Amino acid sequence: MSLGLVGKKIGMSRVFTEEGRSTPVTVIEVLPNKITQVRTEQTDGYNGLQVTTGERRAHRVSNAMKGHFAKAGVEPGRGVWEFRLESAADTRLGTELTVDLFSEGQKVDVFGRTIGKGFAGVMKRHGFKGGRASHGNSKAHRLGGSIGNAQDPGRVFKGKKMAGHMGAGSAVQQNLDVVKVDSERNIILVSGSIPGSKGADVIIRPAVKSSVSLEIPTGQPEPVEVEEVQETVDNQAAPPVDAPEEASENKES
Repeated sequence: MSLGLVGKKIGMSRVFTEEGRSTPVTVIEVLPNKITQVRTEQTDGYNGLQVTTGERRAHRVSNAMKGHFAKAGVEPGRGVWEFRLESAADTRLGTELTVDLFSEGQKVDVFGRTIGKGFAGVMKRHGFKGGRASHGNSKAHRLGGSIGNAQDPGRVFKGKKMAGHMGAGSAVQQNLDVVKVDSERNIILVSGSIPGSKGADVIIRPAVKSSVSLEIPTGQPEPVEVEEVQETVDNQAAPPVDAPEEASENKES
């Protein structure tokens, strides 16, 4: 697995090339992804990064997650996502991952959840032709027809295409081109369509069929200066100057 970014699908538009050709694109808003936890093989059994993005009202965040975000030093986001990595990441909590990690012309894969269609019939769900429109068809225009045999085998085979719940499943659109990256507005334009409805969360990763991977910002927490810490300790431990004089005056009285 490789590192990616979590974004929100805004909608579709189009971009004109220099030759005047219209290219349909999907607009994805990718706010800075902040690292909330670094997974290591020694402590967690695998290497990875946990990120959050967006914002959420304080009363909608559980106490456990409030402590989790406070430990990372980030504001509560609308959720947490994890990306598994092959090797341990040399980075620190609170580091922001922005759209600048992607470049124009790069191939990406976009993961999302398809639009839910509810309970659908066989014609919409599986593309069945349906029954005849007339000539003896008695209210069986959109029915699925027979679903099994007689006494032998006496059951319906698994995987039989029938009416049922449609959509709302995980899907990925591969090998899409990055048309434009707008770091000022935190927007990335991807060619073609992607799964999900408007406002849905999507994950953008480098195409698995390409050898390109995102570079993880490295760095360690800034060290605290020893002199400043020693000065604060000395100031806290030093007694007030006027204390002995006040004690001697009390004894004389």
